[in-house]
Amino acid sequence: MPFGFVAFHYPAPEHVQEFLGRCHQVAEASRTQPGFLSVEVWTTADGDAAVTTGAFDSEEAFRAAAGIARELGATPDGLSDLEVRPRQVHFLVSR
Repeated sequence: MPFGFVAFHYPAPEHVQEFLGRCHQVAEASRTQPGFLSVEVWTTADGDAAVTTGAFDSEEAFRAAAGIARELGATPDGLSDLEVRPRQVHFLVSR
């Protein structure tokens, strides 16, 4: 069953570009993983949040790709050193 996510991240204004760069690194690594379907990096129109989205052919494929993301310094939950408040992650399943 396809599995996806939408995550809102809140980088400090002085770290937005660095944070987006890291998001793009994780996105590129995700594209090479088995079961990958899509990934995008967005910002809200007001620039207050970075938004990442992704889809995989299963939750297992997502979890494997998330392991690669952690190795690159991304964390699935919590607060990175570039963020001013905890991210909000919403997991999705296709029905």
